Amino acid sequence: MPGTTVVVRDVRSIYNGYRGFVQRISGSQAAVLFEGGNWDKLVTMPLKTLEAS
Repeated sequence: MPGTTVVVRDVRSIYNGYRGFVQRISGSQAAVLFEGGNWDKLVTMPLKTLEAS
């Protein structure tokens, strides 16, 4: 669901362990917003690699 805080659980991803916010969902993909200090990044990821936190 959009607005949910999630953690990436994919050992093959450089974002493994990162916490972010789901912005939108399309099919089996979610756009996740990662914020860190002075940077923000929106990344599309498979839903199966995300875990609600």
